[in-house]
Amino acid sequence: MEPHEIMAESFRIIEAEVGPHPFAAAEWPVVRRMIHASGDLGLVRDVVFTGGAVAGGVAALREGTPIVTDVRMVAAGIQAPLRQSLGVDLHCFLDDPEVERAASARGVTRCAWAMQRAIASFPEAVYVVGNAPTALSALAAAVRRGVARPRLILAMPVGFVGVLESKAEALSLPVPVIAVRGRRGGSAVAAAAVNALLLLAQEEAAP
Repeated sequence: MEPHEIMAESFRIIEAEVGPHPFAAAEWPVVRRMIHASGDLGLVRDVVFTGGAVAGGVAALREGTPIVTDVRMVAAGIQAPLRQSLGVDLHCFLDDPEVERAASARGVTRCAWAMQRAIASFPEAVYVVGNAPTALSALAAAVRRGVARPRLILAMPVGFVGVLESKAEALSLPVPVIAVRGRRGGSAVAAAAVNALLLLAQEEAAP
């Protein structure tokens, strides 16, 4: 099978096995790609959208709003041709040497301090957190202080420490959020959600 045929067949299987679902027509392509990336049909029960997240995210990407990720693994999964076709830049501050020094001096995680650096440079970005709950908590705190004004937050850190709390913080914010409730999430799921939004933005931008 050709790659596009494999994708189409995968989507057909997902549609058949999920059956009726609660998502709006604009939301379902995002959830479907997240399921495809993870092989986890249970995401149907745990993905949540707030504040017109899909419409807001698509509009932001069509306007060329930059994307900020918490870790390189998330950034690596975001399809470069899609974002480049929309003029969307991609940033991750985790590997900045200054981040490691500053995080160590302040007794915080590198991901949390990298998020602070990102916010200082791009307060109105599309923020994608697929790994580090400390990054998501730092972003939520910045939103509450009025320092960050994200166009969209994808809140999908994975793990056992601080994950539930950071997602609850994100979902309480007055900004659009796409989240995976519970301990699940991860880089592949977060990147898949972004790719789905980029595809939707590209389709809307097409003449």
